[in-house]
Order: sequence, then structure tokens, then C-alpha cells
Amino acid sequence: MGHDPLVNARDIRISVAASCHSILRTCLSVSFHIHTVLGGDAWVRAGYPFVSSTQVIAIIGVILIKNKRLQDEAAAERPATTAVLTPPLSLEGGLAAEHRPPNLLRRVLSLFGNLPPLFNMPKSQLQCYGEAVYCIGEDYLNKCAKGKSSLERFASVVAWSISTTRPALFGQAPFNPVLGETHHVSRGSLNVLLEQVSHHPPVSALHATDATENVELIWCHKPVPRFHGASVEAVIKGKRHLKLLKFCENYEMDSPNLLIKLLPTTGADWVGDVSIRCKDSGLEADLCYYKSHVFLGFGGSSKSVRGKILHSKTLKTIYEIDGQWDRIVKLKDVHSGEVTVLYDAKKAISGLKTPILQAPQNMWPTESATVWSEVSQAILNKEWGKASAAKQNVEEKQRKLQRERKSSGELWVPKHFTVTHTKDNEWDCSPLEQSVPPAPIIVPP
Repeated sequence: MGHDPLVNARDIRISVAASCHSILRTCLSVSFHIHTVLGGDAWVRAGYPFVSSTQVIAIIGVILIKNKRLQDEAAAERPATTAVLTPPLSLEGGLAAEHRPPNLLRRVLSLFGNLPPLFNMPKSQLQCYGEAVYCIGEDYLNKCAKGKSSLERFASVVAWSISTTRPALFGQAPFNPVLGETHHVSRGSLNVLLEQVSHHPPVSALHATDATENVELIWCHKPVPRFHGASVEAVIKGKRHLKLLKFCENYEMDSPNLLIKLLPTTGADWVGDVSIRCKDSGLEADLCYYKSHVFLGFGGSSKSVRGKILHSKTLKTIYEIDGQWDRIVKLKDVHSGEVTVLYDAKKAISGLKTPILQAPQNMWPTESATVWSEVSQAILNKEWGKASAAKQNVEEKQRKLQRERKSSGELWVPKHFTVTHTKDNEWDCSPLEQSVPPAPIIVPP
């Protein structure tokens, strides 16, 4: 077999630069005065002569920087093999059963400021978004593509939308994804890819494709906090798109908001209005997540959902929707009075399986399970000092990269999505590739 000249050239450049780096570092260590004049590590700023009267120093800086960049590029090309994958949030068992949150006072304090690892669940927000798609018991997504009529498919889409609502842990927050972080998982023929396309504000993009069922998902999420005195509401901005390619149908929908209550009782619930629209079939649905009351504002369920499916043009109601998203949601035909089960949470989000790493050699260094692996493992082991140090290391690395980009004038762009802004100054994300490839992490059958 022949050798790749490009790879050989790169290896030679790295080898030569490394040799120069070693020699020059030795020279610099001999002359401490030179290092002091350069201002500590100021020599890493390329493009400027460090001591105008000495061209050698400028050359040293350029060589050192080029060597550093080559080493960083080589490191980025090496596959990551360490990953920590934890159980998904589910109705019964899962992460909530294995990872107990701290006591009540600590939970309340965790809502303010930068969270120490004690108040983090051992996973990234990207993983939480992804689990809502690939971690499922009864597959409501495939039901969407198998409906015989547009109305049947629409009802299935409503049920699938409800299935993405998962139990929230009060006082436990996922890691805030770093810029460029990715999460790539496959479940059967469904391949899911997420990328953090912005850190401030936090914006996450999702693309999922299923070639067997001709299904495509595109999400763009931007949580925005709103304070209401005794509660904090995370408003989820952005749209979710579900495309049934076989039927040329595009469904656009919202996400409910997460309400964190502090007084008079504590808790975390999904609330707010969700709209689902399909212009291709002329159907729409309006849902409301709310807390029901039994007597004088007391009792009831905090996980209630109600709504209706109607014709977009006539606004004539076809079905009424009512139930609890963590139990049973029923569908009532307003004409015949017939009532059927639209969604069964026990079948959909109970006993969910934990993803596993199948092909570590194909995993990207930007994978969430790798980026946060040391922090997650320390949290699971309850080694809080180690977890705190590991988390600070991840965050400081990102701050360093940000400073370097700012210093060089480099503009960071997502690797897997294009990002635009709508007329309302909201974010919109479009995948660069038509389909998502199989992932190194899979959900076992």
C-alpha cells in the first residue's frame, strides 16, 4: 500500500515543529531574562514582533504557535474512547432512582449562581434533549409514519409530542453544554445528532433521521429564564419540526416550559401552551400543560394536559384531549363521543434502557459523554472535590479557547448546522447534511 502524501507531510511538519519547539524552549529556559521581557506567556500571541530589535524572538513565537496548532489539530483528530453514560430520566427507575438529589435546603440554594457538581445530574443538557427522542418504550415516532390518514397521523404526532415530556428533578440540573459540544446516538434505524451552536445564550440544535421510516426531526431550543418571585420559569424558545417524508407532511410544534417552584411548596413541573401545526394537512392542535385542582385550589395533579385537534380553516374541533402526561391521555371524538387512549406514559417512558458505547473508535472528542466523563464519574462516585476540579477544568478550557478566538479574530461556526435569525430575532438552525450517520453510541434493543 502507498502512503498518503498529505498525511506524511502533516506528520513531518509536526515532527519538525516539535523538534524546534524542544530546542527553543531549552534556549528560553537558559535565558530567563528573555522570558521576562516577553511578559510571561505573551509570546503565544502570533503576528506581532515580540522584541522589535530581535527578529529571532518573533520567529520563535511563530514556530511555537504553529507547533501548538498542529498538536491541537492532531489531538482533535484522535478518537475519544472515554465516555460515561447514565440512565435516562424516566417515569419509573432510571436516573432519579440511582442518583438521589441533595436535601431540600441545598436544592433551593442550587437554583442560584453557578452550580457546584453536588447539584448537577451526571449528564449534559444535550443528552436530556436527545433522550426525549431516542429513549422510548413504545415507539410513538414510528406510529406517526404508519398512519393511514392525515388525521390518524396527526393524532400520532400529538401523542409523540407528549412522549417527549419527561419527569424533571427539582434541585438537579444538567451540565450547560460547552460551545461545539455534540451528542450522537442511534436507536435502530433512527440516528440522532445534537450540537451546541451557542453558549451565550445557550442554543441547542438537533437533527435526527430514520431512513427506514422516512422520518426527519429538526429542533432548535433556547431556554430563557423568567423570574416570578416564588418561582422560576424556563421558557423554551425555538421550534420543533417533524417531517413525514413519505407523505410530504411537515409538523411544527412548541415545547412546554419548565416551572421551578420555591414557595409555598417546592417542585418542578412542565407548564404552558403548546401548538402543533401541519399546513400540508390543514390540521392543528392546541395543548395546555397545567396543574389541576380538586377542591378550593388544593389537590389534583401537577402533570395535567388538555387540548383539542381542529381544522385550521374552519377552527372546527374534531377531538378533545384530556389526561395526565405521566399517566394516561385520552382522545374524545366530539361527533361520536367515542373515547380512546391517545398516550400511555407507562408504556412510553417507563423502564427505559441506558445507551451504550458500541464503537469507541468512532466517537468524537466533542461528544457530551466524553466532555463531561470525568465530572459525571466523580458525581456518581460522590467524589465532590474531584468533580468540582474536573468541572472547573472543562469550563476553563472553554474560556481559554474563547480568549484565543477573540485574540486572533476568529469567528466560531457550528460544524453540523447553519444558524440564522428570524424576523423576531429568534434562532433558527438547519442541518448541513441531509441525513445523520449511524452513531458510535446506541440504545440496546
